[in-house]
Amino acid sequence: MARNYSAAYKSTLAKTSAEEAPLILLEINHPALTSPVRVVSDTQALTSNGNLYVAIQFGCELPDDFESQMPRASLWVDNVGRDLMYWIETSGGGAGSTATLSQVMRSRPDLIEWSITMNLYNVEADMSRVSADLGFEAFFSRPSVQMAFRPNTAPGVF
Repeated sequence: MARNYSAAYKSTLAKTSAEEAPLILLEINHPALTSPVRVVSDTQALTSNGNLYVAIQFGCELPDDFESQMPRASLWVDNVGRDLMYWIETSGGGAGSTATLSQVMRSRPDLIEWSITMNLYNVEADMSRVSADLGFEAFFSRPSVQMAFRPNTAPGVF
């Protein structure tokens, strides 16, 4: 899939010792949250498109881009407070959550170079880290009708 990066972003990616590195913004949305969780993988907070992203240590494996499979990614965040654990417990493990990963440059935080929104799955937590898988629901592998006429569901038809 072709991406339309800015010339400055392409130049930064091509350099071996660039002046700045791309930053990853993470936004988690869930119906139980009053406002989305917004964090940036840096040591300083960042405002992008009018939204404040709090600096917190997190990591992610960005989704691959293979033609024959659905994109998958993984995410891990340091378990730094009770608020995160409370939300995980009350939301049933984050069921129904979406995560948006975006890349920006600190010098141009309002220009989103790359972005993807995926569903949160398999949220696991221990004393030091919260991890989750990111992906898409496999709509095409689900049945298209609620009830199929098969010998075990409609024996009178057969």
